[in-house]
Amino acid sequence: MPDESVKLRTPIAFVGCGYVADYYALTLKNHPELELVGVFDKNPDRRKAFSETFGAYAYSSLDDLLSDDAVTIVVNLTNPQSHYEISKAALLHDKHVYTEKPICVEFLKSQELASLASARGRHLSSAPCTVLSEVAQTVWKMLRKDFVGTVRLVYAEMDDGLIHQMNVDEWTNVSGAKWPYRNELATGCTFEHAGYWLSWLLAMFGPAVEVSSFATNIVEEPISGVSASELAPDFSVACLRFASGVTARLTCSIVASRDRKLRIFGDRAEIMVSEAWDFGARVQCRSRPEMDFGGKGFVPFPLLRRPPEKPAEMPNNIDFCRGISELAEAIREKRPCRLSADFGVHIDEICEMISSRSNMGSPLVPTTTFEPMEPMDWAK
Repeated sequence: MPDESVKLRTPIAFVGCGYVADYYALTLKNHPELELVGVFDKNPDRRKAFSETFGAYAYSSLDDLLSDDAVTIVVNLTNPQSHYEISKAALLHDKHVYTEKPICVEFLKSQELASLASARGRHLSSAPCTVLSEVAQTVWKMLRKDFVGTVRLVYAEMDDGLIHQMNVDEWTNVSGAKWPYRNELATGCTFEHAGYWLSWLLAMFGPAVEVSSFATNIVEEPISGVSASELAPDFSVACLRFASGVTARLTCSIVASRDRKLRIFGDRAEIMVSEAWDFGARVQCRSRPEMDFGGKGFVPFPLLRRPPEKPAEMPNNIDFCRGISELAEAIREKRPCRLSADFGVHIDEICEMISSRSNMGSPLVPTTTFEPMEPMDWAK
């Protein structure tokens, strides 16, 4: 029987053929409902290498891509400092936009793009899409089913190792693009990484209503030729209170040893997820007090499975195109996208609050909010 989803393919185009674009290209095979009609990068060598590696049509200019009526969704995979310019141009050409995180490195510009998308009747959606994963949806269902009792506290870690001792200038992807370490370090680990856990916490516990934070540079020496003055904070810690009343502590760094763990503390049980960047990460739980399991400690909890059952291609253990697939489905079904513009803007506002060295002191109250996200249909 033919795959019905193929008949409903949504045409997409990539802008940006750098390091992260490979991960999107490699996970496209999980989504026959998406059709990559072409790519563009301002660097002709990078554009050519990506096009030849993945067999994708290469547009000769950004205007050619944006003027192509065949393109429904523009996937913005440029560096964060270029997100505003590219996404705005795509929206003005009446394209739907899915952008790598953050929507913009300046929260007010993220708000501006969200308003523009709304005015033109277009979707603006952004990574990360890990809240759509099997592991996130499993944890969320456990909470909806009152598995742990009243949730009191959450600890979320996003520590990625002592990066200034790594050979970051040698990291290269499949198509030959270098990791843009200079740009990544200037953007900072909070804007780059906090969204992985924030998206979960916001979906499960509602909008943030209060944010207290501390951010600083612990490593002040140059990293692979990047001067200390160019570096965004390499450590941040925030305490957040959500609309549901839950309090969370979120830590981001590129100094502490790698730890991307989540712990949710309820009255009856504790949930632990070992890895933020793994769609199939283990979900473990134990009752409280801990001795109730007779000394067994944490025990595994079975993951929900998204149909179809066949294993997905997931380089880096993330199905990068799942967020694009969700957007395409929302367009076809004429419904709100789970990764909505308001959701992404709220994340950007929180990240800006956390990463700013000048915000230390009194708690800040976010000015943005979003409509509650729906769980995935297969996870209900």
